[in-house]
Amino acid sequence: MEKIVSIKTSMNRGLSLDLREAFPNVRPVLRPDVKLQETIEPYWLSGFASGDGCFLIKNQNISSYKTRVKIGLKFQITQHSRDDQLMKSLVSYLGCGRYEARSPHSVAVATAGDYVVTRFSDHIEKIIPFFDQYPILGVKGLDYADFKKVAEIMKTGGHLTQEGLEEIRKIKEGMNRGRES
Repeated sequence: MEKIVSIKTSMNRGLSLDLREAFPNVRPVLRPDVKLQETIEPYWLSGFASGDGCFLIKNQNISSYKTRVKIGLKFQITQHSRDDQLMKSLVSYLGCGRYEARSPHSVAVATAGDYVVTRFSDHIEKIIPFFDQYPILGVKGLDYADFKKVAEIMKTGGHLTQEGLEEIRKIKEGMNRGRES
């Protein structure tokens, strides 16, 4: 059991507070260093985004806007902080975005970092063309297709109308965790 707990200690979020208390002397297993490849293979990145990426539609209430709502797009990939060099390499590889390090919320949660793209022009000029050329398969591909629909609505100014906002709201409701099986 201690061997299993020592492996769990080295994974993702580490041990919960309960497991830390139950196994106070357990030591994490050493994880092998993984060398960062000099070049990223685009189909690998597409698969990586399928597993650890997220396509989000953000809406923010702003009273000064005519529609009272600001719509934004966000593409994000999250990894443990030990993979920060990989996440930072995505910034140069894709030519956009930024790396944001996170702080742990508690002792039981390991740190993480995010590759984040929020600039609309970066989505239109870089992220969408990349994933059109190197498609994401599976359910995440459906989220990407919805993300792209919203980008097209925004590109034509539809997000500045009540009808466009309603269409975006419906698309957003069906994405990610809101998607029916």
